[in-house]
Amino acid sequence: MKNLILITVGIAVLDQLTKQMIVRNLDQCGFGFCDSIELLSFLKLILLYNDGAAFSILSDAGGWQRWFLSAVSFAVSCFIFFWILRLNSSERLLGFALATILGGAIGNLIDRVLLGHVVDFILLHYGNLYFPTFNVADTAISIGAILLIIEMFYKKKGRNGHGKNT
Repeated sequence: MKNLILITVGIAVLDQLTKQMIVRNLDQCGFGFCDSIELLSFLKLILLYNDGAAFSILSDAGGWQRWFLSAVSFAVSCFIFFWILRLNSSERLLGFALATILGGAIGNLIDRVLLGHVVDFILLHYGNLYFPTFNVADTAISIGAILLIIEMFYKKKGRNGHGKNT
């Protein structure tokens, strides 16, 4: 249990530290011009602020979305936290998945409450094809979601008698 809380806190702290580093060193993108740091031919660091949810959904909603998305994120975070508390010690993959999702959710929740937007800075692209900009918290949430899906298939396979369910 203690390890899962450390993972959660570690992800939230790493997310906040990386966002602070980017905010201090890059100017926000706007009107076609961006400060950026090209790390690889397909990977750049830029500074964007997301007022909405994933993929900037609701970003132009007029401001109410800040508190709505904060409330939803807080409620989901509480649900996940109490889920983690109820896990058995044998549910390691599920625990790790939930801890990464929770750490990412907390990282983005901190931004939304304190800043009114989420700081995004990782940009993947291939030529002129761009993936939406994201951050460490989004990465943790995505990894946790993938692990959660793997865990679900693993448990389903075990219940059907086609594999072990430990």
